Amino acid sequence: MRKYMKGVTLTELMVVVVIIGILTAIAYPNYRQYAAKAKRNEAKAALLQIATNQERFYLQNNSYTTNMTSLGFPVASNFLSNTESYVITVGAADANDFTATATYQKADDEASKCATFSIDGRGTKTSAPYTDCWTRAR
Repeated sequence: MRKYMKGVTLTELMVVVVIIGILTAIAYPNYRQYAAKAKRNEAKAALLQIATNQERFYLQNNSYTTNMTSLGFPVASNFLSNTESYVITVGAADANDFTATATYQKADDEASKCATFSIDGRGTKTSAPYTDCWTRAR
C-alpha cells in the first residue's frame, strides 16, 4: 500500500454536497425576497418620477396629462418597468388631479402581496391588496 494517498473520498465529496445544499436552502429564499423588494422599489420609483414630472408639466400647462411621452417616458401609455414586472399607466388626468398606477404583471406569489401601487396629484399613495406596501418591506 502506498503511504500517502491522493484524491478525494466519496464521503468527503458527499459532505461538500450536503454543505452546498444547506447553504442553497438558506440563501435562495433570501434572494427571492430581495428580488421581489427590488421590483417593488422599481415600480415605486417610476410612480414618484411620474408625480414629479406631472407637477413640472402642470406648472407649464396648468393641467396634468395622461400622455407619458410628455412626462419624459419612451411610450405614450402602458410603460413597462425595467424588469417588465410592473406596467405603469396614468389612468386619469385633468386640470386638477391625476392618478398613476403600477400593476404587477406576473402570476406568482408576489401578485398576492403588493400587486398594485398608485399615487395621485395630492401625493396620496395607495397599494393593494396590502395597504402598507409603500412603507413596509414585505
